[in-house]
Amino acid sequence: MSAIVASLSVLPYTQFRKSRHFYLYYDGCYMLAFLALIAMAHTGVLRPMTVAWDLSLLWWLPLAIQAQILCSVWIHNATHNNFPRAINRIVGELCGVAVGTRFASWEIIHQRHHKYSDDPVLDPHPVMPGFTGYWQFAARSVVSVEQQLQAMHYEMYGGKTPENVRYQRNRAFLSFGTMLVLAYAWAVVLGLPAFFMLYLPATILGTLHLMHFNWSTHNPWSPNGDHLPVNLDHGFYKIGNVIWHGIYFHGNHHQNASMFNPSRLDAEKSLPIIVPGDLTDDYPRKKTKVNRALLDAA
Repeated sequence: MSAIVASLSVLPYTQFRKSRHFYLYYDGCYMLAFLALIAMAHTGVLRPMTVAWDLSLLWWLPLAIQAQILCSVWIHNATHNNFPRAINRIVGELCGVAVGTRFASWEIIHQRHHKYSDDPVLDPHPVMPGFTGYWQFAARSVVSVEQQLQAMHYEMYGGKTPENVRYQRNRAFLSFGTMLVLAYAWAVVLGLPAFFMLYLPATILGTLHLMHFNWSTHNPWSPNGDHLPVNLDHGFYKIGNVIWHGIYFHGNHHQNASMFNPSRLDAEKSLPIIVPGDLTDDYPRKKTKVNRALLDAA
C-alpha cells in the first residue's frame, strides 16, 4: 500500500526515467481496469447512464466541451505539480481518463516540450517555418507525439537497438489498445446516446482546441519565423483567458511553469502581449542544451 501511495506522489516522468518497463505496467493496469468496467456493464452490474436517443441531450454539449477543455487545462497544471501535492497526481490521472490519453503520455510528452521548446527535431509539436498552417501543425503533431515517445526511450535506455525497437512496437500496441478500450469503456458507462452525442464530439473538439492552443501560442503568424511561446489576450483569446485560467499567456507559462494562472505573473516579469503578425524581438531566447551523443545513439 505504501508503494502505491508513494507512486501517486510523483509524476509519471519520474517513474519513466527509473524503469524502462514503466509503460507496460502503467497501461497494463489501465487496460485491466477498463476491461473490468466493461465486464461489469455487460453482466448488468453497471447500467449505462443513457439508453434513449433524445435530441435534448445536445443541450448539454456546450457544457461537455467546456469540461473537456478544462480537463486539458487541469492536466496541464497537474503536469507542473500546480495542484496540492496530495491530489496533484490524482487530478492528472482523472483528467487523463476524461480526455482519453491517460496522464502519463500527456505529462511525459509535455515535459519534453518544455525541455526542447521550439526545437524542430526534439519538440513534440513545434511550429515549423514553411508549415505554419493550423491543419499542417495538427497533422504533424499527431504523428510526432508517438515518434517522440519512442525517441525518449531510445535516448534513455541504450539507443535504437533491435530489442528496444521490438519493445517500442509492443508498447505502442498496448498504448493504442488501451486508448481504444478506454473509449469503449466510456461508451458502456455513458450509454451510446450520451457517448455519440456528448462525449465523442466534445473530445474531438477539445483535442482540436488543444492543438489550436499549442499552435496559436507559438506565434505561427511570425513574419520572420521566430515561433516562440507568446502571450495572447485579445478577442477570442481574452475570453479564453477568463474561462480557462489564463492559458493564452503561454509566454509567461514558459517563464514560470509553476503558476496555475500565468496571466497573474508579476508585471515586471510578464512578457509582452502580442497580436498576430507582431515580431518577438523583445522576447527572451531560451537556449536548449542537447546531448548529441544520445541523439546519435537513438
